[in-house]
Amino acid sequence: MELVRYLHTALTVNDLERSQHFYGEILGLKLVQRDMKFPGCWYELHGVQIHLIYQPHPPLPLTDPDRWGRNPHLALAVKDLTQAAQELVSAGYPVQPSSSGRAALFTRDPDGHVIELSQWEPEPHPDRR
Repeated sequence: MELVRYLHTALTVNDLERSQHFYGEILGLKLVQRDMKFPGCWYELHGVQIHLIYQPHPPLPLTDPDRWGRNPHLALAVKDLTQAAQELVSAGYPVQPSSSGRAALFTRDPDGHVIELSQWEPEPHPDRR
């Protein structure tokens, strides 16, 4: 088997409107059209999608509440980690710094899914080294 591309991650959500606010407004992901007959919405970032599927369930517990990064999570890169933390806290979302000491933090979406945000450090262009 030869894998050629990562396509999407699907997450179940209790309140589609509340989750759309988090992923679309707070995180700023781009909503994409979908042709599905069940309630949900799709977001995309650089060719990879996050599928939110409405399916009521209890909030997800943390298996390691002291270190959110040791729980199942999505990881995204941000241009300004400090600004991202301020925006999340201002919007009422919890933030936990990475226990590894690297420039990253963790938050939780309205359903308890853990989201890692890491400071984006683009690779230098080969001609500019």
